[in-house]
Amino acid sequence: MAGNGPSYSLYYWPGLPGRGEFVRLVLEQAGVDYDDVARRPEARGGGVPAMLSRLREGPGLRPLAPPIIEHGTRTLAQMPNICAWLAARHGLVADDEDVRAEALQLQLTIADLVTEAHDTHHPLGKGAYYEQQQEAAIANAQQFVDARMPKFLRYFEAVVQANDAGGGHHLVGDRLSYVDLSMNHVLHGLTYAFGRALSVYEPQLPGLMALRDHVDALPRLVAYRASSRCIAFNEDGIFRAYPPLNLLPSSQ
Repeated sequence: MAGNGPSYSLYYWPGLPGRGEFVRLVLEQAGVDYDDVARRPEARGGGVPAMLSRLREGPGLRPLAPPIIEHGTRTLAQMPNICAWLAARHGLVADDEDVRAEALQLQLTIADLVTEAHDTHHPLGKGAYYEQQQEAAIANAQQFVDARMPKFLRYFEAVVQANDAGGGHHLVGDRLSYVDLSMNHVLHGLTYAFGRALSVYEPQLPGLMALRDHVDALPRLVAYRASSRCIAFNEDGIFRAYPPLNLLPSSQ
């Protein structure tokens, strides 16, 4: 983003949205400057080598894996942790301590869903290619769309419906939070990877669909998603459009 210099340095794999996208959405909606370090050319100190170097050395507690955010001498890792911290700094979560705890609980549950979605295409091991475990991936994806995906989505739908203060558009509190941004991204990811199953469940999720549409219309996110800063879903990320895994629920 334009400005007098980046306030934050984000380190994440340069070619995929992944878990880094949840952080980007918070930064973009907050309207703050940031340097997506690994997306800079290696000749300008970026690329994967810069990210791997940051995993080995730098200020603050050493992170295990990206995404990583740096701000001055502070370094944080783990997607839910980063999003919660940024949101508290930039008005994307309420000041109330109880609401912040509830928001983090929801964000951690979103992170659980993200992990399960990823593991549909890597059920036997993250170090092996999808093509080496495709038969197991198909079985795992069927279980995911039959049981796990609807379990998570029905839970989040109940949360939206119960949050009277949110007017049907927010998971927690009475205004936009980082959790809404993350839920929006997950819904788009599920559409990309498991669109056939989601189309079956979508009529049961009016609150989540309203939340998705509300976030989609935010001017800063509209501009971001139309820009070169936004990386499209692809088959290197968490949500992957493998046709054999884009299954209908068994009940259909």
